[in-house]
Amino acid sequence: MNNLSTGPLSIGCCITVAVLAVPILWLVATYNRFARLSQHVRESWSGVDVELKRRHDLVPNLVETVRGYATHEREALESVVAARSHALQAGDELRARVAGEVELGRSLQRLLAIAEAYPDLKADRHFLELQRELSLTEDRIAAARRFYNANVREINGLAVAVPSNIVASVFGFTEQRFFELVDGTERASPSVRM
Repeated sequence: MNNLSTGPLSIGCCITVAVLAVPILWLVATYNRFARLSQHVRESWSGVDVELKRRHDLVPNLVETVRGYATHEREALESVVAARSHALQAGDELRARVAGEVELGRSLQRLLAIAEAYPDLKADRHFLELQRELSLTEDRIAAARRFYNANVREINGLAVAVPSNIVASVFGFTEQRFFELVDGTERASPSVRM
């Protein structure tokens, strides 16, 4: 008779445990997904950062090469140097970083446009190599930005969707900012003519 009386109690306990375990397992799985996506966002931002640094490293050589041929273009050269400095000083805040990079991109476009007026410069092997490297770097920046934005899109989607938005708010997972360019003129990479 004891077996019969404990049977319904055992089934009731199992059901209670299952009802409590399912939400806890969902909470843990959702938290872990947020944690994993946060790491993906950090990792993909570091990829963008590496490519931006590569572009920053190319700028002084490009400026010096142009300076050797286009000595009258002091204002354009100083603009590129100042824009590079501004981009380097932007820090980790995404909005400031993007603004600095946009400014640098615009000044590089002006510099390359000015270089068109100097046939000897356009024929210089070192300048052509720097232009090629800059073009490749711009492509790498665009690819790294797309990868970063894809990770941001995924974590942001999870952060606003119901019911995972509850986990996001409880554990402080906030929406991340996309690395976006502001207008169409900024979307164009510096043109390279050889």
